[in-house]
Formats: sequence, structure tokens, C-alpha cells
Amino acid sequence: MVLESMDDNLGGAEEKSSVGRLFLPSIAFSYFATGPLGVLVSLLLIDIGETFGVSEGVMGQVNTLYSIVAVVFALLMGILSLRFRHKLLLLTGLLFISISALGCLVAPNFILMIVSYSLSGLGWAMVSPMCVTFIGEYFSLEKRAGAIGWIIAGGALSYAIGAPIIALTASLGGWRFAIIGFVIPVLIGSLLLASVGLPSISHSRRQPTSNGKTYLRSFKAVLSGRSAIACLIGDALRSASFIAILIYGISFFRKRFLVSIDFASILLLGAALCCTLGSLVSGPVVNRFGRKTSTVLTAFLAGILVITYTCVPSLWLSLALNLVDSWFFGMVTSAANALTLEQIPEFRGTMMSVDTAALNLGSAFGTAFGGLALLSFDYEGLGIVLGVMGVAAAVVFHFLTTDPTRKKN
Repeated sequence: MVLESMDDNLGGAEEKSSVGRLFLPSIAFSYFATGPLGVLVSLLLIDIGETFGVSEGVMGQVNTLYSIVAVVFALLMGILSLRFRHKLLLLTGLLFISISALGCLVAPNFILMIVSYSLSGLGWAMVSPMCVTFIGEYFSLEKRAGAIGWIIAGGALSYAIGAPIIALTASLGGWRFAIIGFVIPVLIGSLLLASVGLPSISHSRRQPTSNGKTYLRSFKAVLSGRSAIACLIGDALRSASFIAILIYGISFFRKRFLVSIDFASILLLGAALCCTLGSLVSGPVVNRFGRKTSTVLTAFLAGILVITYTCVPSLWLSLALNLVDSWFFGMVTSAANALTLEQIPEFRGTMMSVDTAALNLGSAFGTAFGGLALLSFDYEGLGIVLGVMGVAAAVVFHFLTTDPTRKKN
């Protein structure tokens, strides 16, 4: 019901004439489908590690290889987005995530588990930039921030909906049963919906024929602009900071306060709902205060709250700070995407693909340095390291980026 109302809320006459009612729901659900496997790893990181005989600090490195694969393939997507239909690329990405889920299901050891999980990084590198690029092509400027909020909300909802379902299915048959009972059915559904709901013909203003010169020109346009590069750096830093919530958040509460898996699933549900609401309210905030201002403020607050929630001694205070932090991470994700999308309008596919590489590079650094800080200085060290990265992102966005949609920044 909510998905069916998206186009009614966001789509004007121009968008309605070129896409059907399933267009935005298809994109949002595709983004949703990239999340369940990550939800499973986040919620059951300790349990998966016990299956393979490794600690949560080591098991968390599945995200490092995932991110490295995503970085490499996201750069390739900068070329593929100019050559192939966006719908085909998105569907192929969903297929790779499906293969990844099957690989994790049957993985007999830690090495094959991380290799299988890394394939979902390849899939995410295809799905994520295409979702945002579709928004840039089919929605007018004033509607884009709200539409981006919906797709980011779709990703956050995968945690809100997935956490309790995965906890339930895992309690019945272990973490592998959760893949069968939730992850794979969601991926199959997303493939079917995207096949029906997304247009096959792109509306982008790309060159009629894509050749070597076009590819080089697209990357040069992205890498020669100070503001575009600053967006990439800022996004890498905020992505690294978000690892404190995304990968290590639930493990923190389970280890520090000895909460059960059932209680942890409720925590993950609450954090996901806050992230969802934050992404949805980001649209009006961005339209009111601007893309740059919204990104700077929310990145700064999100980074500060990472430090505070991991350092306070009270479960309930830490939980409250974690939920507020999730809200601001939802806001900054939508706001930063809206800012980055407008940097190079002629080559949005390339810009968002390179940005996906930057996000995953940041995620890899966040996981690696966060894991190192966790092993050396416990969760307080992890919170300080990753929180500072969020504050640094705000500094980069403030001093080095410009909002092309506004005359003054």
C-alpha cells in the first residue's frame, strides 16, 4: 500500500507520462533487496563466526572483501552505465546478490563464506548507482530529493522488516535457514518486480554512441571537478562512520550489555525504522535548507553520536543515542546522494558509479580500522575512530563542495 502511493506523492505529470505506477516501487524494492543479506551478517555476526570458529572482529572482515569487490566493480560500472541499459544492469546486480546468498547458504568454511558474501558487493555496485541514476533521469529537480528518500528508506526498511524475520527464522533453524526463509524469497520478488516495473529505454542525455573518448570524458568530468571529488571523499568518510551502526552496532549491544538475539533484533528494528524516517524527512529538509547544508549538519551530528553511544555506560542511554544516530545517518545518506547526483548532470551514471566505489572504499576502511580499534581498545576505541570519520566528512562537505542547484553555497 505504501509502495503503491509513492508515485502519487512524488510523480508529476511529466514523470507519469514516461513511467508507470510500479516505477518508484520497483526501484525502492530493488534497493530493499540489497539489504537482507547484510542484515543477517549484522544481526548474527557472532553466531556465524562461531559456526566457522572465528571471533566477531575477524568475522566482521567479510564486509572488507565485500567492499573491495564493490569498489573495483563500481569503477567498471562507470563505463557499463554508458554502454548498457540501466534496467539490464540493475537486474544483473540483483542476480549476483542472489548467487551470493546461495553461496553463503552452502559455504562449508570461513574462506568460502567471505568469497560468497563478496559477490553481493558486486551486485550492490550495480544496483545502487542505477537506482539513483533512474531518479535523476525520470524526476524533476524538486522531486528528486524526495524520491531518493524513498529508495534510501527502502534500504533501511530491509533492516526494520528483516531483523525480526531473520531472528525468528534463525531461532527455528539457524542462520542458514534465515537465508532460505527470507533473503532468497526477497531477491526473487525484487527480480520479478523490477522486470515488470522498470522501463527498458533510458531517458538519459548520454552520447548517441559510447566509445573510448566518451568513457574518458565521463571519468575526466567526475575526477576534474573539485566539488565532485570532495563529494566522493565525504561519502567515503560518512560510509566508514556508518559501519559503527551497520556492522558493529548489534554486536556492541550483545557484548557490552549482554542482550539476547531477540532483544538485539528489536534494537535493529528500531534503528532501521529511525533510519527510514530520517531518510523520508530528508526530502523536505533538503528542499528547505539546500543539499549542502543538510549534508554537512547531519554528517556532523551522526559522527558525534557514534562516539557518544559507544562510550556511555547505560544501556538505555546508549540505545537512545544509537536510535538518534540512526535517524541522522538516514538523513545524511539521502541528502548526500541528492548533492552528489547533481554534480555532473551529463554523466550521472558514471558519477554515481564512482560514488558507489567511494562508498564501498569507505566501508572497507571503516570495517578494517573499526575492527582493529575494537581488538585493541574495545568498543570505545571503535566509536572514537569511526565517529571522527563522520565529523571529518562534515568538514569536507562544508569547505570543499558546492551545490550546483543553488547560486550561493
